[in-house]
Amino acid sequence: METGGLAAGKSTAAVNNAWVVFEDEAGQSMTPPRARTWGRQGSTPVISVRGRGSGRVSMAGTTCYKPGERSRLIYAIREYRGRKDEPKGFGWKDYRDLILRAHTQLGSPIVLAWDNLRMHLVAPLREFFEANTDWLTVFQLPTYAPGLNPQEGIWSLVKRDMGNLAAADLGQITRAVKCKLKMIQYRPHLIDGCLAGTGMTLD
Repeated sequence: METGGLAAGKSTAAVNNAWVVFEDEAGQSMTPPRARTWGRQGSTPVISVRGRGSGRVSMAGTTCYKPGERSRLIYAIREYRGRKDEPKGFGWKDYRDLILRAHTQLGSPIVLAWDNLRMHLVAPLREFFEANTDWLTVFQLPTYAPGLNPQEGIWSLVKRDMGNLAAADLGQITRAVKCKLKMIQYRPHLIDGCLAGTGMTLD
């Protein structure tokens, strides 16, 4: 697994005719995030929630860029309902499978940029990277630098519409998340905007 700056990642992608792929994770519980909406003057709109139920929807996504190509969003979703022996989030195999799916869909080498989450650094993933250096190069983003990852912008777009959703159950949260992510997939200008929001370009 290689480490280095994003400039080095862009150079590597150019040399290998590769896609630059940014990965990140997020989650949404039954408690909606704060959001702004319209209301009568002097009357704060309030959305009631049940206050019952548990669970969490975990999301892992990749924003994929290559000059001359339509930008892509590839993602995976997992529900956690608090059942015994149920994984709370993504494991290393889930990350491996997401990277493999990106490679299959993009059909080109990948330069992967992601953070130093503990699960990103486990030995099985390192072995996977080393076994696939013919099409995969990995760069770690600087610590505590979410502003450099355009996938963070995707999560902001998803959660912006979740604040006014008083979900009855976890399944409703999952359906809303999937609907929003699918909508973004078909609007590459939104994916491009998330890259622009980091101040970076791939030119």
